[in-house]
Amino acid sequence: MKEFAPSKINLFLDVIRKREDGYHDLGTVFQTIDAGDTLSADLRNDGEIVLTYNHPQEYPVQSDLVYKAALALKNFAMNQGVAGAANFGADLYLEKEMPLGAGLGGGSADAAAALRLLNRLWNLDYEAKILEDIGSRLGADVPFLVRGGSAFAEGIGEKLTFMDPLQLADGEYLLVCTPLDSVPTKDAYAGVPKSGPDRWEEYKSHWRSTSFEKGVPASLDACSADSFWQSNLFNAFETSVFPKHPLVEQMKADFLRLGAKCALMSGSGASVFGVFSSKKQAEDAAEAMKSFSRYQKITRFWVPTL
Repeated sequence: MKEFAPSKINLFLDVIRKREDGYHDLGTVFQTIDAGDTLSADLRNDGEIVLTYNHPQEYPVQSDLVYKAALALKNFAMNQGVAGAANFGADLYLEKEMPLGAGLGGGSADAAAALRLLNRLWNLDYEAKILEDIGSRLGADVPFLVRGGSAFAEGIGEKLTFMDPLQLADGEYLLVCTPLDSVPTKDAYAGVPKSGPDRWEEYKSHWRSTSFEKGVPASLDACSADSFWQSNLFNAFETSVFPKHPLVEQMKADFLRLGAKCALMSGSGASVFGVFSSKKQAEDAAEAMKSFSRYQKITRFWVPTL
């Protein structure tokens, strides 16, 4: 049994305030993309959870979010009194493609895929909301990635409002690149401006004033000067990341120089994405940036089937 783990980009990301618990309230728009890892599972009846990879990882298995997600789901089932839950086990195999420390939510996507996959393998049939609640204890991005698609997110990312899935226009392609750099989360948060709620509330109001929430499939077909997207793609972390990580800033500039309609850093970095008018244009840009990238993918938005 297999499960695809689509990763995500942030089309908008603002830091509203720092909370008393040390976390930050954010306002963001999540979007899944058709790039990610693949998780496979075979049933075990001895209660053991075994996780292996296509490539050795730089951390112990017990700290992997896939392993943690499997244990969390099993423990939840046991606490709910599901018959035989103590014997639930699985041989998990993660075919890892996404880079670490890239701002694409790869680890969180893997955890979400584990919850979906084991929900089926163990015949639990839990609804998405339950899986999202379990995922919220594993990471801020996991609840969104349980379902995927397009969503507003607030708080630390756990307060979700899903919308009709966004779509690229026919012929358009997304290029995602990760430079030869990584951005520690503390680097991104150090010095990032806390803007307060106004920009986020204005953004949501602007969004609702368009057709994007009126049942019309939204499109990035016009990242042109007068388009909604050109003026509303935003990431506050660029302010704190670019001075310390010039390779990320240069990559965004290169995207635009190579013809991207729009470009933005995703999450807290280091990956950058851009929208191109054609696959050929995206391929040419990817080739030009190949020697400066540790990961590249030409792709489109990923839309849930259900």
